[in-house]
Amino acid sequence: MTQDEKKKATGEAAVEYVKPGSIIGVGTGSTVNYFIDALEPIKEQIKGAVSSSEASTERLKALGIEVLDANEVASLDIYVDGADEINARNHMIKGGGAALTREKIVAAIADKFVCIIDDTKHVDVLGEFPLPVEVIPMARSYVARELLKLGGDPCYRQGVITDNGNVILDVHNMKIQDPRGLEDAINAIPGVVTVGLFANRGADIVLTGTDTGVKKVAN
Repeated sequence: MTQDEKKKATGEAAVEYVKPGSIIGVGTGSTVNYFIDALEPIKEQIKGAVSSSEASTERLKALGIEVLDANEVASLDIYVDGADEINARNHMIKGGGAALTREKIVAAIADKFVCIIDDTKHVDVLGEFPLPVEVIPMARSYVARELLKLGGDPCYRQGVITDNGNVILDVHNMKIQDPRGLEDAINAIPGVVTVGLFANRGADIVLTGTDTGVKKVAN
C-alpha cells in the first residue's frame, strides 16, 4: 500500500467510532481529511463537530456538518486526529500544521482520543520530528533562549501565523526521554501558549495504516 492508501484506510476505519447523534472533535491534516470525507454517508447522524482548524472547519461545512464553537459543548464523545510522531506509550508530537493549541483544547474536551496515522509515524523516542511550540509574538526571542537551556535548537517558522495570531518555534535536536516532564517544563515558560507534546493527554486508541491493513492499539 502507498502512504496515501494507508492514510485513507485509517481515516475510514475511524468512522466506526462515531456514534449516531454525537458531537465529534475533528483534527487537522491529510489523514484527517480522509476521515472527514468518510463521514459523508453518515453526516445526517452527526449532531455537530468541533474543529481544530479553519481548514477542517471548511471541509466539514462543505459536507453539511454543523461546526460548533468549543464553548458551546461540555464534552465530546471522541476526538479524531493524526500525529507527527507517536511512541509506544501513545505520547505524541503534534503541530506540524500549526494547529497544536486548538488540537490540545479539543483533545481535553473529548472523552476518547482516536489517533489515526500511517506506520511511518511510530518512533522509539520522540524528537526526530521538530517539536512545535506556539508562542505569543513578543515573547519569541525570550522563549527561544529558554528552549536552548532545555537542550533544544529552536527555529522560528518563518511566514507562519497560527489561527490564534501567534508564531511557531520548531525545536530541533531533542531526544525526548520524559515527554510528560518536558511538556510541563515548556508550558511553564512565560509567553508559551502551548507545546506540541501530547503526553499528559495521550491517545486512547491508535489506528495505524500498514501494508496488511489497519492495526488497532488501545490504552
